[in-house]
Amino acid sequence: MKSYYIKLNNNISVANIWIDGGTYLDKKNKKGINQILCSLLSRGCRNYDNYEFSDLLDSYGAELNFEAYEDGFSICLKSLSEYFDKLFPLLNLLLEEPNLYEKEFIKCKNQSLNNVIKAKENTFNIAFNNFKKILYQEHPYSNNCMGDEESIKLIKYHDIFNVYDSLKKRDKYLLTNNAKFNFLNLKDIKATVSDNEQYKIKSKLFIKNNYIEHHSNSKQTIIIIGSQTCPYKSKDSLYLKILESYLSYGMSSLLFKVFRENNGLTYDSGVFYPLRKFKAPFLIYLSVSEIYASLTLKLLLSIWNDLLTKRVNKNELSLAKLKLKSSFLHSYRTCEDIIYRKVRLLSLSIDPYYDEKVEYLLEDIDSDQILSVSNNYLAHPCLSVSGSEKICKDLKKIWKKRY
Repeated sequence: MKSYYIKLNNNISVANIWIDGGTYLDKKNKKGINQILCSLLSRGCRNYDNYEFSDLLDSYGAELNFEAYEDGFSICLKSLSEYFDKLFPLLNLLLEEPNLYEKEFIKCKNQSLNNVIKAKENTFNIAFNNFKKILYQEHPYSNNCMGDEESIKLIKYHDIFNVYDSLKKRDKYLLTNNAKFNFLNLKDIKATVSDNEQYKIKSKLFIKNNYIEHHSNSKQTIIIIGSQTCPYKSKDSLYLKILESYLSYGMSSLLFKVFRENNGLTYDSGVFYPLRKFKAPFLIYLSVSEIYASLTLKLLLSIWNDLLTKRVNKNELSLAKLKLKSSFLHSYRTCEDIIYRKVRLLSLSIDPYYDEKVEYLLEDIDSDQILSVSNNYLAHPCLSVSGSEKICKDLKKIWKKRY
């Protein structure tokens, strides 16, 4: 494990471990297994069963959070600094000597199955997972992070040990602000900039089947439009972050002005452009009453076309850059936020102080460059909708006229 220290003036100590390789590693008939393993790891280790482990954390007022993402696992321990050296060794025990009892596996498996079933009540989840299926097809990002019912039911207890053996071999990065541990200072890191083969999972940019729909009885219609873009490590990701800011940050954003201020169509709209190791999705999502669904899609297609044909004017570009810089500051509100962000940058071989340097990187970016990047990645979008059968039929007609 590569371990680092960052100086933060705080009486709270945090350690975050990032384990490279998450739910995108799920096999076809074992979707959801990494999610189950992540949950299982949190249920005790050598000398502590599930209840004893929880009692120990509670006795020190500590928090331990496990999360499984597409790109990896995040394990975060947080406590008052005076107790941290007593709790920190538990992190290594959880990774090296987890209990992995069968009775706990059954609980975690049932929990995953229940979460998948409950998620079906949310039409946005359905529309989003459908969107990933057509956008990524055979790419690992097409999977639902939680898995699916059929695959989870097929997962057996012995399967967990195969995935755990794989996890032990994955790259791991640890970052803490507790100075008691003799780790390398984060400021001494020299980030690599060389390209890496692991970023080159093949996926199609032009997708023939670019539309998918889900019929529901809801009076709300979900509309999601988007494309594959680039890994976060790419220099193009900063241009797309500016575009995200321009479209969706605050009441001055384009989406707010078009859909809420000018037309009063929706209160739920935004852009989803996550940090990803491979080709990240860039998408606009909207939730709108079915009576306004057709108008909303027409306006949305007009905005998307403008992204490909028109330059962002100078004032809007300056504002988008300013909002983007503010968003980086906003995401650094707590010690936990800072450490999680920087350990993710470490895992991608990006300068861990990249965010502090963004202000200077933004200065030379102009509208022509943003327009060029938009055309590189957004020219062949996909559309996922969820709504009544009649509305979906109307939206499909509008979509097929354009794409």
